[in-house]
Amino acid sequence: MQKPPLSLADKAYTVIEEMIVTLNLAPGTVFSEAELSRQIDIGRTPLREALQRLTAERLVVTMPRRGMMVTELNITEQLALLETRRVLDHLIATRAAKRATAKHRDELKTLAQALTSAAADKNTAEFMRLDRECDRVLEEASRNSFAAQACAPLHAHCRRFWYAYQNNGDLNQSAALHSALMTHVANDDPEGAGKASDTLMNYLEEFTRSALDLY
Repeated sequence: MQKPPLSLADKAYTVIEEMIVTLNLAPGTVFSEAELSRQIDIGRTPLREALQRLTAERLVVTMPRRGMMVTELNITEQLALLETRRVLDHLIATRAAKRATAKHRDELKTLAQALTSAAADKNTAEFMRLDRECDRVLEEASRNSFAAQACAPLHAHCRRFWYAYQNNGDLNQSAALHSALMTHVANDDPEGAGKASDTLMNYLEEFTRSALDLY
């Protein structure tokens, strides 16, 4: 069954979120709705809806009389975010392992291989695109819309943090940990999926703390 086409507000959200995550809209950037509307060629009404959503997700903030600003990166807040994500990711992983359809399991196996290849090629942009798709499939497979909705913005913040400090990380190790998680889910192994999720979170916490060395 085909997915319905994205609304203009959803399209605006997807485009702007990617610009923020990939640092094309860098932390601290101040912009106006009019400027951004022209840049991405989307009308002000759907753009405003997208920005309201991004504000709720703490990726942008309103600056009185100045416009909007992309939120700054904050390592302390990132660690608190990972604390929250650890619980939600564990829930999603174990539920996905139990509830995934055959289609989900096939998709995860394919994505695991593709992630490994992107890491080997040092293709960060493709790796992040695949990472986002992995999150989407796992969330869908978990059949827990509340956990998925809560976790989606946390994943966006984590992808942005990786882009900012990617030289401090190991793309191949990250790919191996993601692949292990997806393989356990695809193999109908809730216990293994939960452990793999926790191991991935341990790595992300270490990666975040290592960013402190840059200061």
